[in-house]
Amino acid sequence: MYLARGSGEDPYAWLWILGALALYALISYGLTYRARVRRGSAHPARDAVHDLKDREEPQSPKQRFISRVLMLCGAGLTVLAAALTSGTVRIVAVALTAGVAVAVWAYYDYRTERRVPRSDEAAPQRDS
Repeated sequence: MYLARGSGEDPYAWLWILGALALYALISYGLTYRARVRRGSAHPARDAVHDLKDREEPQSPKQRFISRVLMLCGAGLTVLAAALTSGTVRIVAVALTAGVAVAVWAYYDYRTERRVPRSDEAAPQRDS
């Protein structure tokens, strides 16, 4: 009967994982959107979605390794915060730790992404 009940302490652990991934996607979108607005894109929201979708190999192997280390350290700190606290403090500590860790991870990935100018952004034409 042990297998039928499951083996995890927290039956909603997968919700924390999905929440962290959703937060990562939201932060990545926000950073990309802000960059598109600063570059003067005519449709920054649509272009930001295309930029996120069109990522093929945005990082070198070294940068990818550092990105994964940041991700795992953030997960470790989040688990540590959950293990050392209880009750309402646990929820707040885990949420803050996970939020900061995901924000750092997303920001690092955004800053190290190779920028390839799209054809619609080639060179602004000047009226002379």
